[in-house]
Amino acid sequence: MNVESGGFAVTAESLDIGRLHHIAFVVRRIDDALSLWRDLLGLRLEAVVAVASDGVRIAFLSVGESKVELVEPVRQDTGVARFIETRGEGFHHVCFEVADLAQALDDLAGRGAELLDASPRRGAEGPVAFVHPRGTQGVLVELIEAPGGPAWAVLGIDKEGATT
Repeated sequence: MNVESGGFAVTAESLDIGRLHHIAFVVRRIDDALSLWRDLLGLRLEAVVAVASDGVRIAFLSVGESKVELVEPVRQDTGVARFIETRGEGFHHVCFEVADLAQALDDLAGRGAELLDASPRRGAEGPVAFVHPRGTQGVLVELIEAPGGPAWAVLGIDKEGATT
């Protein structure tokens, strides 16, 4: 499948997208948001984790093979806190799983995509990187590497997300 978009050829197979990993929503308080996602809709809460480097707490709720991610700012000097102040709570980003994150980033950069992360970095569930919404029709796109991919070893992360 090859579709022209934004001045560059998009070939989904070249990124080796495996699945929709998660859809993320920014919330003021995870505990309040759980009344909708867990209690009303019945999604199973997998974990709530702090990501100190990003100044957020994240909750993951499973839905089929994908997840809903709730992102709560814990510091006011973060992009997530600024997002809430300007746009309010709601949809934040979509995340796709790829087999080789560094390769996917190289491919995207080579085709003119504007990256927020030029190389994989640690995320709550493994190596991640973001594509700027200016080139993705206003949607922040996150890529996460499938467990055991090459960036896991490069970043010193084991399959449970702990530093090795």
